[in-house]
Amino acid sequence: MSQHTYPHGVPSWIDLEVADVDAALAFYGALFGWRFTEKLPPGAPGRYAVASWDGTDATAIAAVATPDPGYDGEPAWHTYLAVDDLEAAAARVAELGGVVSSPPQQVGPPGQAAGWMARIVDPEGAPSRLWRAGTRAGAQRVNEPGTWNFSNLLTPDVDAALRFYGPLLGWERSDDLGAGMARVPGYGDHLARTVDPGIHERQEFVPPGFSDVVAGVLPADGPARWSVVFAVADRDAAAEAAERGGAVVHATEDTEWTREATIRDPFGADLVLSQFAPPPEFVAAEAEAGKS
Repeated sequence: MSQHTYPHGVPSWIDLEVADVDAALAFYGALFGWRFTEKLPPGAPGRYAVASWDGTDATAIAAVATPDPGYDGEPAWHTYLAVDDLEAAAARVAELGGVVSSPPQQVGPPGQAAGWMARIVDPEGAPSRLWRAGTRAGAQRVNEPGTWNFSNLLTPDVDAALRFYGPLLGWERSDDLGAGMARVPGYGDHLARTVDPGIHERQEFVPPGFSDVVAGVLPADGPARWSVVFAVADRDAAAEAAERGGAVVHATEDTEWTREATIRDPFGADLVLSQFAPPPEFVAAEAEAGKS
């Protein structure tokens, strides 16, 4: 299988920073079936454990890490945003009214850098990371049960958010794709050339440009923040398993396409469990298309 790569502007990776890494590995390993590989050498300050299906980078999904002192506050899942030129993107953050809370820095040893990262906070207060990939291109398994499905930016001012992320990352909003869908033009073609050659045929029955969608930008009360969504096979079963592990279910919702549960893990980080449940007419159309 081809390596999943991420063009400029596309969310590419997620990680959880939490004080009790061992407890988090136990919780998420049981919930999603993840295996973990420690990426920092023994004796290094902190830990960075990458989750995968088989213990290799070829099936990398996400990571669990100890927090870096002096940066983010409460435990949270963080979204990384791919950029081609980290220094230029970081400078643009400040020009657009955001804050670079840690300057561009190399992650990993010289000559084998996993990538280069800068922590940023957008003008509405939502923290994230800019990421220029090295050996870690990004998540290699996505959109299947037990993996990262999507990241939504929840913000009190959608228009202000798009005035920031549009120039910074090339995001565009298309009203005919539904409320809150941000796209990077050409991303669907990139997927078709690399890891998903059938994407356009599979999405023949959805609005044009849907394959370019990379994130949600949704109105929400409270401070601006990123919400990370994980795909699951069965929303109710996954929510019950999370509760058995010490999580709290905040809400459940059935939409036209999904069955979702918003939960808070035992460490205080929020996430969404999402079961794909498309309308019957879509399933029938896909089945009919598969016969031709």
